[in-house]
Amino acid sequence: MSAPRVVALGGGHGLHAALSALRLVTPHVTAVVTVADDGGSSGRLRDELGALPPGDLRMALCALAGDDDWGQAWARLLQHRFGGGGPLAGHAAGNLLLTALAETTGDPVEALELVGRLVGATGRVLPMSPVPLVVVAEVVGLAGGSREVVGQHAVAVTEGSVAAVHLRPEDPPACAEAVKAVEEADWVLLGPGSWFTSVLPHLLVPDLREALVRTTARRLVVLNLAAQAGETSGFSPEAHLEVLAAHAPELVLDVVLADEAAVVDTRGLMSATEAVGGRLVLAPVAVGDGTPRHDARLLAAALDSIFSNDGFSNDGFSDNGFPDNQ
Repeated sequence: MSAPRVVALGGGHGLHAALSALRLVTPHVTAVVTVADDGGSSGRLRDELGALPPGDLRMALCALAGDDDWGQAWARLLQHRFGGGGPLAGHAAGNLLLTALAETTGDPVEALELVGRLVGATGRVLPMSPVPLVVVAEVVGLAGGSREVVGQHAVAVTEGSVAAVHLRPEDPPACAEAVKAVEEADWVLLGPGSWFTSVLPHLLVPDLREALVRTTARRLVVLNLAAQAGETSGFSPEAHLEVLAAHAPELVLDVVLADEAAVVDTRGLMSATEAVGGRLVLAPVAVGDGTPRHDARLLAAALDSIFSNDGFSNDGFSDNGFPDNQ
């Protein structure tokens, strides 16, 4: 069987984890990355130059960088941050390079392709939109009232419970190459990552959302290993699926992958998975030190099993051993 064409949607450390695993499974990887970051170096370049926030794009390129000395040397350079107290302090070299190339070429996709060739990337990296976006969240406070929180960084560290998110502008354009990649994929992967600021925003770009709904690709969600302080505090694994369904009720899933040690209520998660049309697969995918981080090789093994159909059989059982009707 030929290696599958896989599109992974997300941002930040979660997408980095997914890409680090996927590159071990298939060379046909496309990362579609959020462009709503407004903190740190990315936020400064966005504010000063009107640039696409490059930080999450840079991290995706580094996750896919070649394993040889050349690729790793360039990946280290992209990740290098300037110190000191001057105007460059805190900027990542890769952020500056991507921004400069986008300005000189006039095309952020071409800029990403050039840097991808520079680092010998496995696959390609695309923005989900060619314009910078703003995440706006409805947050329910401890006293029960709700308020609007604006900006990805503010949402990520907010106190209270995030109930829903939307984007500004509300009808943003999608990156045409990202839409095409989703339409032509064999598998589309959502998660892991910051649920409201890295995963759900992909469902809020109309053309990208339509592509995710109509694609013939199978749709897979990789759940987080733990709730994220602030953004999803107190969320169970099944709550993540319920929120996803609330933001895109027409999106049908095929598989939900979760770490077997992170699931407390297996039957509850199975029920939530079936409610969105999918099958639950449980597998060991976390590092063994107790921190909520995915192990690239374990996650790759689980994904490879799913892609090759070993972990997605039609025998009436999920990988956890429970019959579907329980």
